[in-house]
Amino acid sequence: MATAKKLAAKAAARKPAAKSAAKSAAKSAAKSAARPALKPAAKPASKPAAKPVARASSVGGQKLKVVAEKGRGVHGQVIVAAGVARGNTGAQRIAADHSPRAALRKAEVAHAAAAAANTRQAVEQFLYHQSELLDQQQWQAYIDLFADEGIYWMPILPEQKDWESEPSIFAEDKDLMRVRMGRVTHPNAWSQAPMWATNHLVGNIVIESETAKEVTVRSRFHMMELRRDSVRHFGGTYRHRLAKRADGFRILMQRVDLFNGQAPFDYVLQVWV
Repeated sequence: MATAKKLAAKAAARKPAAKSAAKSAAKSAAKSAARPALKPAAKPASKPAAKPVARASSVGGQKLKVVAEKGRGVHGQVIVAAGVARGNTGAQRIAADHSPRAALRKAEVAHAAAAAANTRQAVEQFLYHQSELLDQQQWQAYIDLFADEGIYWMPILPEQKDWESEPSIFAEDKDLMRVRMGRVTHPNAWSQAPMWATNHLVGNIVIESETAKEVTVRSRFHMMELRRDSVRHFGGTYRHRLAKRADGFRILMQRVDLFNGQAPFDYVLQVWV
């Protein structure tokens, strides 16, 4: 009996505590409902992009406009040329040809002349035949392609105009060509002792002009020279002035402009290119 009374007393004591907890929870809910809803934090407004700042500068007498954007630093600068250079700078002072700012030297190029198909084909076959004679080392047959007054000329520079008054790599008439042939065909010719051979490729053949007696032709060539275990390459432009004869063409002037004529070589050219 005593135990039952104790349990009833504990239960009666718990009811007021439960009622106060319920009242507290109700009050908290009411307060939360009464509060206004919180708005999400606004993002800070982005600043407008900084405008490029232009300033004038001068390098070697050339006016430049430097456009620098903030935050890009020196390497982010954009340099825009806004004038013409008054003087050479950097590599131009040492060697103008080594600088990309130097104007390229442009040679005058004659336009192709209207020529009959049979003339064009005959000229092409003549040039191919001449290169084959060189590769086969048929020197006398090669010399016979020249007229009696014919000249083989290899100038040092493309600007040269006269083969008689300026130094050249080759400047030979038929008599000098025969002297060269005798030297390279001599049994004791040192240059011909090792294995030696050439291979020519001729192309881009253009007829510049044609008359009843002559044809002027421009072409490109590449020659590979083998000497023992060494190989050299020569390239450039041929210009032939050909006389029309009953049995074909004869060379009045063959000009050879080497593309790499100023390059260093281990030994001199022994025969015609």
